Amino acid sequence: MKTLEPNHILARIIEAKRSRVADARLRVPEAIVGNMAAVAPSPISFHDAIGRTGSRRIIAEIKKASPSKGILAGELDVETLARTYASAGAAAISVVTEQDFFQGNLGWVKKAGQASGLPVLRKDFVFDRYQILETRAAGASAILLIVSMLETEELSTLLGSAREVGLDAVVEVHDESELEEALEAGAAIVGVNNRDLKTFDVRLETSIKLGKLIPDGVLFVTESGIHSRSDIEFLADAGADAFLIGEHFVTSPDPGSTLRGLL
Repeated sequence: MKTLEPNHILARIIEAKRSRVADARLRVPEAIVGNMAAVAPSPISFHDAIGRTGSRRIIAEIKKASPSKGILAGELDVETLARTYASAGAAAISVVTEQDFFQGNLGWVKKAGQASGLPVLRKDFVFDRYQILETRAAGASAILLIVSMLETEELSTLLGSAREVGLDAVVEVHDESELEEALEAGAAIVGVNNRDLKTFDVRLETSIKLGKLIPDGVLFVTESGIHSRSDIEFLADAGADAFLIGEHFVTSPDPGSTLRGLL
């Protein structure tokens, strides 16, 4: 993995995740997880769901907390929220599963998928094939890979592992150099995160700038800082294919109405 400053939030998250993955591997060996992945039902295509033309495709996120804002949804009912998203017109669902900083749970992937009938993206901090296998076994359709934490060779290997087991991958970038790495590794879906991981500042202009560099044939997902219909129109004009929105929904008193308003 890439070398990060010790006090960087991403470095602390990865350190905690390494421990979690090691513990999981002791509890359930990789061979068993691989068998579970092999017999899991075929996933719904996440790529196709967010690549449809003629409508705004929103990926509605289920997220309990964040390192910068703390608890976002104290009384989180994953299944009810997933059904609400589906009935309000979401194209897909994103589930944040990281335990220590986001208070997520891998089990939410299956709950969200079964309740909504939509493809589910597992958002976590992935660096090991074991995580690819457990994601497929959990019933996800796609997995997040973050360029700022992975070397290009690692990214290519993980993309290959995801393809092998039938998962789509959203490759997340924050700047031009990361986008170049993502495309070199063969990303079919690029997620542009408008949030700076060092400062947590959010600038939609990040998507405007990077969207111009994403080639035709690669799906462009814009993430973070999307709060209004005008934001969506602004980003759609920049070429965004899909819009990943989380905090705006989970902190809303009526997530379904809020989602429908954006559509």
